[in-house]
Amino acid sequence: MCGIAGYCGAGLHRQEAEALLAAMSATIAHRGPDEAGIHVTDDVGLAHRRLSIVDLADGQQPMTSADGQLHITYNGEIFNHVELRRDLESRGHRFRTSSDTEVILHLYDELGPDCVEQLNGDFAFAIHDARRKRLFLARDRMGVRPLYHTWRQGRFHFASEIKALLTVPGMEARLDPFALDQIFTLWAPIPPRTAFEGVSELPPAHWMIVENGAARTQRYWDLNFSDVRHDRTEAELAEETRALLEDATRIRLRADVEVGTYLSGGLDSSIIAALAKRMAPAGLTSFAVTFSDPAFDESAFQNEMVQALGTEHHTVDCDMDEIATVFPQVIRHTEQPILRTGPAPLYRLSGLVRSKGIKAVLSGEGADEVFAGYDIFKEARIRRFCARHPGSQLRPHLFRRIYPYLSNLKRQTPDYLAAYFGVASDDLNDPLFSHRPRMRSTAGTKLFFSDALKATLGDYDAADELASTLPDAFSEWHPLHQAQYLETHFLLPGYILSSQGDRMAMAHGIETRFPFLDHRLVMHAAQTPASIKLKGLREKHLLREAMRDVVPPQIADRPKQPYRAPEASAFTDHTQAYVEEAFEKSALEENGNFHVEKTARLYNKSRLNSFTGFRDNAAFVGILSTQLWSQQFARPVRITDQPLAVRA
Repeated sequence: MCGIAGYCGAGLHRQEAEALLAAMSATIAHRGPDEAGIHVTDDVGLAHRRLSIVDLADGQQPMTSADGQLHITYNGEIFNHVELRRDLESRGHRFRTSSDTEVILHLYDELGPDCVEQLNGDFAFAIHDARRKRLFLARDRMGVRPLYHTWRQGRFHFASEIKALLTVPGMEARLDPFALDQIFTLWAPIPPRTAFEGVSELPPAHWMIVENGAARTQRYWDLNFSDVRHDRTEAELAEETRALLEDATRIRLRADVEVGTYLSGGLDSSIIAALAKRMAPAGLTSFAVTFSDPAFDESAFQNEMVQALGTEHHTVDCDMDEIATVFPQVIRHTEQPILRTGPAPLYRLSGLVRSKGIKAVLSGEGADEVFAGYDIFKEARIRRFCARHPGSQLRPHLFRRIYPYLSNLKRQTPDYLAAYFGVASDDLNDPLFSHRPRMRSTAGTKLFFSDALKATLGDYDAADELASTLPDAFSEWHPLHQAQYLETHFLLPGYILSSQGDRMAMAHGIETRFPFLDHRLVMHAAQTPASIKLKGLREKHLLREAMRDVVPPQIADRPKQPYRAPEASAFTDHTQAYVEEAFEKSALEENGNFHVEKTARLYNKSRLNSFTGFRDNAAFVGILSTQLWSQQFARPVRITDQPLAVRA
């Protein structure tokens, strides 16, 4: 796992190019603390920061092909590189290293852009193809690894993180108001938009070619629920699920360094840890976050799995003080405003992993999206039932059953629940049906937008834009599959794998690997009938049946407990100076995004510890993170030189 950066275009002398690449590389040194290198030739420059995990001796980058015509800077892991290498060698390819980086070079040399279809991994890379005088960039199917780009002074620039692009001469960090509206509605910007005006994200499962001063982008894979198969029994599907997950875990343990695992105490991480333990005879090291508040803490379940597996277990306690302390660093790495404090404990967790000398960890992330584990899927099923039976007096009580951990919801009356979750029969055709309650609740935070920001946005609707991006066949899919697509295609890469994933782990130089996001397993689950994934209101039914003998019964049958962290009280009970500064009238007026008087009332509520629910908490965190974003990024960045080895 690494950090990459570079440019394509004329107009830079070699000394200028080296200084620019050094500056870009320096800003993402946390992603690759082991080695650094740059490559400059003609009108292309590549930079690389290395986190050495595979082929420790010979995997330096940027790497050049034997004939000197291809140069690559690459972030990620190709988990099937052993099989790909064997196949390439059978066709006459000769290798100089044992790295997966060289495998990509040989595949591209033979297949061109189609090489990405052969890769099973998490990756973002750029290849300078000197023969064709073009730059080829690609990103993995699920969006695990990030890749951003921008044009300045006729040159194309790219990097793993946007902060590297801010070192490009002429770049200024300006908040995109439409991206902010999307975050305050959907939790993340809609790709290719980012929080930064003029900076784009290469969407997951896309490649890009830059040549002759222009760029073209193409999708090479998409999550497809159109080919659901009904010719297999539940037992057959469970057997195939298990085989695929075992193999996905096996190949993600490939490394020349120790691979640890996260162990939250939930079903998903417990399954991965149990499989990994069977495949790691030398032992397994596990890591988890704990909280003193029992509403968030899962340490009892963690300890149960530790006892069952015999892992060497390490924990980091992360309560209000810790969240408030690290939050500015968290925003520095998310590079976008957020509405939840959830990334903060994961930032501290990756710091713990690094302190124990481990560079790579397995995670159970992705199982909820792939096998229908989220409560929002059950909620949508109940809402559809209520729409078909509007006179039912019992149905509103079902919402209490699927959200037992939400104390405010449990106190609401049946009439309130019916009104909040209710739906007219005409709404059943809404493509965003499953997510409308969440979007409405989140969009309530926009009450704090300033009049100027509202005027800029006009009648713009982030949800409508999201709906416009859905595939043509979307309306033909089962309602559960529509909901799964929205989670997997948008929220997973936009927030879970980004703000809570890559950015928190790589802040400490930690690579996270996700067996549940192996594209073979994802496609298998997409072809599985909805009724076998969500059976009645039993989430992840197929996964539970497939892995029943792998984890203890009390874990296998445990209801879904979503990952949560203490919210805005982390800043109000333990006031930090930066919080007060962010909510000062002058700071709010300077940035101009929020209504000063309304925001002041919200801040006063926080000081009185009188927040009433999700909207107040989300608005507080959203405003604070936006103010921190402006402080940290909306200022000129001076290019500083840092000596790096030049690979000619």
